[in-house]
Amino acid sequence: MNTKILDIVCIAVLCTILALGLWPFHTPDNDVTWLGEGNGLRFGRYGTVIGSGTFEMAGSLPDELIGSVEIWVRPARIWDGGTFLAFSMPEDLRRFSLHQSLADLLVRATMLDDQNRRRAVGFYVDDVFRRGGPRFITVTSGAKGIAVYIDGVLARLAPRFRMPPDQFTGRIVLGGSPGQEDSWKGRLLGFAIYDRELTQPQLLRHFETWTQTGRPDIPKDDGNVALYLFDEHAGKVVHSRVNSGIDLAIPEKYVVLDQIFLEPFWKEFSMSRSYWSAVLKNIVGFIPFGFCFFARLFVARRVKRPALTAILLGALVSLTIEILQAYLPTRDSGTTDIITNTLGTGVGVALFCSGPVQSLFGKVRYLNGLRIGHPGSD
Repeated sequence: MNTKILDIVCIAVLCTILALGLWPFHTPDNDVTWLGEGNGLRFGRYGTVIGSGTFEMAGSLPDELIGSVEIWVRPARIWDGGTFLAFSMPEDLRRFSLHQSLADLLVRATMLDDQNRRRAVGFYVDDVFRRGGPRFITVTSGAKGIAVYIDGVLARLAPRFRMPPDQFTGRIVLGGSPGQEDSWKGRLLGFAIYDRELTQPQLLRHFETWTQTGRPDIPKDDGNVALYLFDEHAGKVVHSRVNSGIDLAIPEKYVVLDQIFLEPFWKEFSMSRSYWSAVLKNIVGFIPFGFCFFARLFVARRVKRPALTAILLGALVSLTIEILQAYLPTRDSGTTDIITNTLGTGVGVALFCSGPVQSLFGKVRYLNGLRIGHPGSD
């Protein structure tokens, strides 16, 4: 049997794996455009807006656990998901973030426990986006915990969660997530930050005036420290209408702020359905690699331990993909994939070694040995 056939199959398998792991092979354009009607930005498949500098809460005392954010959004579809607001620091990429999870709102933040130790937590607010249309979301933080208001009405109170005083400090990211790709599709109509815990009458007034007139009625004593009306309608900069705020930049190319390089598997681990689905796909995807490359090494008889060599090749290919993915903003670089891909390669090797398959290739190996002048046996 001519080993060129196996060579072609192995090359085809390798090229397919590389294509699936690295597509689209380039950095796409930043899919963020100004709305043609009214104020706001439209976020497409890969789009993000990033603060031009580090935002720092102005006016808060160091020991104050207070602050509020308001954001006015309209998701493209209720069965989508993604991060539409995040505050990020290099040492704490996901300091505070808001996510669409189908019809639900997911709030993630670094909180203080009873011993004032920081830990990452999250909680859901159900059915926020189910009705469709714009949603005016307000998150307030105070000594009594976190409150989430939807269109001026209290939707969730989380008294056990206390934010640290620097929670709303860092680089602002809109329409995506820092660290790894998590694009959100929809319209962003307004965004504001406050250095105090808003009361319901205050935030209700903001909601009513902002949604009716396009500009919120915010007295000075409301503590507004950043206000983005998205009323520029052109250009690559969104200006804060409050001096203490920073401008937001719209990059030409899609970018992930502080993209993670080879994230440790224990940080990637999750009990979510999407996580285990990805694990299964990564294992299954490398089974053909292990099967075909072990078959080639087995028939060629050039290495003493073809099984171990094939598994190491699978690990090397996976490592190469994960390293390259760290330079592609549309992909995630992590160690979980290396482990699962290597496991998939091992499964492919094991399938080859099972019963009739190994017997058939054993005969091919014997004939190939005769052909090159090195007869052998199974």
